[in-house]
Amino acid sequence: MIAVRFTTALVLLAGCVAALLYLPNGWWALLLLPVLAMASWEWAALCGFRSAVRAAFTAFVVGSALVIGFFAGNSVASASRLSTLEFAIYSASLAFWVLVALPWLAQHRQVQSRPALAAVGWIVLIPAWLALARLQAEPGLLLALLGAVWIADTAAFLVGKAWGRHRLAPRISPAKTWEGVAGAGVAVAVYYVVLSSVAPQWRAWQGWGGALLFTGVALMSIVGDLFESWIKRQAGAKDSGTLLPGHGGVLDRVDSVTSSMPFAALVLPYIL
Repeated sequence: MIAVRFTTALVLLAGCVAALLYLPNGWWALLLLPVLAMASWEWAALCGFRSAVRAAFTAFVVGSALVIGFFAGNSVASASRLSTLEFAIYSASLAFWVLVALPWLAQHRQVQSRPALAAVGWIVLIPAWLALARLQAEPGLLLALLGAVWIADTAAFLVGKAWGRHRLAPRISPAKTWEGVAGAGVAVAVYYVVLSSVAPQWRAWQGWGGALLFTGVALMSIVGDLFESWIKRQAGAKDSGTLLPGHGGVLDRVDSVTSSMPFAALVLPYIL
């Protein structure tokens, strides 16, 4: 299983990095649509929807992305400037994660309303798609931000597995520990220092603004991970799907991105 998991991760990483770095922005945004569709299909299943409603929800999410992408596309994609539409969507995303998702997790709230869960799925998925699509206008910057998410996730897993003793959220994800969170923080801090040294020309990782950005990305990635775990636990599912051998579904691989990238897209214009 470990070999299968590693192979899948390697293939996904290589494909993602190659597409991110070399595809034109428009083609990259289109490439993300099938990923969004698969994530939407899995989310609908976690909501308890049957096939017809799952298909309708998936179509609605992808259709929303196309409409939003069309209107956002009237402005040049840039990490240093947001359109009014982008600002509204990213702000709504941050408000959801801070004011809704965190209390939801803290209170272990069970939400049985399928329409409410569908609405949550929209606000989880659409801002993440838009942020990934728009930030790719500066490929190196997006790759650096995603690197922080991947490093935080990997460090949390390895440190938690080796030294984890104190559970972070036992009712949500028993394998996650405070030691893992600390390991993720240290790993991202080291990553930030290295980036500052090897690419000092990038203002996104300079001074307190860069430290705030990378700290926020790491913390938000943990929140997204925990939230998807709670949604799966509420639905009685171990994984969101079976598409990715050794990893589960698409949602299982993008859960940290759904919360961290809209935050990054919102904060970046103020530190660049």
